Amino acid sequence: MKEQEAVLSTLEKVLRWSTADQTEVIFKAVDSYLTRFAQNCVHQNVAERDANLSIRVIRGRKIGSVTTNLLDDESLRAALAKADEIAERGKENPHFRSLPVSAEYPSVRTFDERTAALTPEERTEVARIAIDRARKEHFHASGAFSTGTIQVAVANSFGVRVCQSFTKSSLKIVVQSPKGGSGYAYRLSRRFDDIDARELSDQATEKCGLGGDPVEVQPGEYTVILEPYAVGALLAYLAYIGLGAFSLQEGRSFMCGKFGKEVMGENITLWDDGLDPKGMVVPFDFEGVPKRKVMLIESGVARGVVYDSYTAGREEGRISTGHKLPGPITLGPIPTNLFMKEGGYTVEEMIGSTENGIYVSRFWYTNVLEPVKTLVTGVTRDGTFLIRNGRISRAVKNLRFTESIVRTLSNVSMISRRTRLVEGIFSEFFSGSVVPALKADKFNFTGVAD
Repeated sequence: MKEQEAVLSTLEKVLRWSTADQTEVIFKAVDSYLTRFAQNCVHQNVAERDANLSIRVIRGRKIGSVTTNLLDDESLRAALAKADEIAERGKENPHFRSLPVSAEYPSVRTFDERTAALTPEERTEVARIAIDRARKEHFHASGAFSTGTIQVAVANSFGVRVCQSFTKSSLKIVVQSPKGGSGYAYRLSRRFDDIDARELSDQATEKCGLGGDPVEVQPGEYTVILEPYAVGALLAYLAYIGLGAFSLQEGRSFMCGKFGKEVMGENITLWDDGLDPKGMVVPFDFEGVPKRKVMLIESGVARGVVYDSYTAGREEGRISTGHKLPGPITLGPIPTNLFMKEGGYTVEEMIGSTENGIYVSRFWYTNVLEPVKTLVTGVTRDGTFLIRNGRISRAVKNLRFTESIVRTLSNVSMISRRTRLVEGIFSEFFSGSVVPALKADKFNFTGVAD
């Protein structure tokens, strides 16, 4: 990571060169490290380093953007000239108001020296823990252990000057048995020391052991117990299709015309908060706007969506909530640090209260069918079990579901008191969801997946 003063000095230099009405310069430098393992063998140790600088210029209401990873003065001048050319030749955007102005930023810790200095040998040792645990049961472990650092700096014509360095560490384990069992575990943190490889290996291996000789069950509506991994996947898609201002303004969000009205169960409260230390703390977005807590759903009632400066400019009196994603992403603002309010039950109590149901560890291969209806389809994976008379009775073959996320969140009868940080919708450096397990009725399975 470069010294902050040196990074900001480079951004200042580009701003001085610019003759545009407004100019924004963003610097990103990433060091990524990955150790992969499969079939009880570490097969890959890789590292990647990249740095780039993005320039956005505004002339009137014409916008031009360029990104380059050539950071010498000549290349930066050429990139600036290209951004100017794009703006000059482009059409005016009637909805663009202005780049954001400078602001006060919260002081948060996002960098861990131990994580940044982790060696390939140390990452391999983490993988070995998962492999050795699986071997004891004659199972096979696969997965990935990833660490990395990223530095982000933003400067613009209106005094925004901000620079922050981040670390992240994540471990993903899948354990499989010859009898068809499969178990999954995942952990994400800014700190390597928060990753308990033995605990995660135990979780994945024990679940795999329960999953042998799966049976086929008939499609239909079932009561389900959804682990946080599964809940996080559904919320990521809900955020993507319906909780950002761009989808609202285009009329393709389930929130359209619903503010102040009940849209899901009164036991559901969702918000986005990039400053909560239980998640992946991020103090500002990719325009240099400070993160704000945004209440999205409160006791089932639609309360708000997230904004960046562009979507805020399309509504009178609206301001950015600090949710601009980096270019060239064109999805508009999306809540990337989701939280769901916990309940008062243990997962064991949720299972014990279920006479006939399906226990779901996680979903994968999920896709959107109808955004306004929040209708998605996907399949279960790595631990799907039949619940009979308050007990997990046996493993079942993976099932395809076709279900409305809003409908699912309208049918929740129990929520766990414990939450877990799971994968979010965006880069692990900046995104994660803190969610509980859920018990939901009438969840629609439409077929057997394998």
